[in-house]
Amino acid sequence: MPSFVLASASPARLATLRSAGVEPVVIVSGVDESQLDGLPPAELALQLAELKCAAVAVLAGLPDDALVLGCDSVLELDGQAHGKPSDAAEAVSRWRAMRGRTGVLHTGHCLREAGSGRVAAATASTTVHFADVTDEEIDAYVATGEPLHVAGAFTVDGLGGAFVTGIEGDHHNVVGVSLPLLRELVAELGASWTDLWTSPEEVSQAAPLA
Repeated sequence: MPSFVLASASPARLATLRSAGVEPVVIVSGVDESQLDGLPPAELALQLAELKCAAVAVLAGLPDDALVLGCDSVLELDGQAHGKPSDAAEAVSRWRAMRGRTGVLHTGHCLREAGSGRVAAATASTTVHFADVTDEEIDAYVATGEPLHVAGAFTVDGLGGAFVTGIEGDHHNVVGVSLPLLRELVAELGASWTDLWTSPEEVSQAAPLA
């Protein structure tokens, strides 16, 4: 069974994979995301995912059959790409622009086999409808700190879930990783999605992440 590596520090991505039966090893890429600029939102998400994946896949010590997954998410609003807000003021401004409107959450996925260097990559896009929240609700939400740590300054699996009125597309993609798309990428590299499933016994014996 090939080992699976998640090149992301996102706890939401890790939780999504675990809930789907995949227990990855987490290796954070440390890629400087500011090196890419001026790209269309969907392309930006994909290229950042490819950079993160490549940075981890070349590390020494990975088994040849290890599959390395890099992901990156951005929210497209008015044709502009929005990642994590830089501070609380930006998060408030972002939410005042988003409320009552619709955006598209793009998540780039890049899967690479460590030994061969073969790559399968694609972007999943999900339409998100935001509630017409009040200034008071925005201030309270930003004060929790949650929107400062996520692309688009919102979550659907946390406190921000009450502020999302509808989703068109894959719900998991908004959380951070599209499971149906990932399954297709795994197959493209000649592996089986179900072979990545970890038995309950293996999960309970897995060492905690550093």
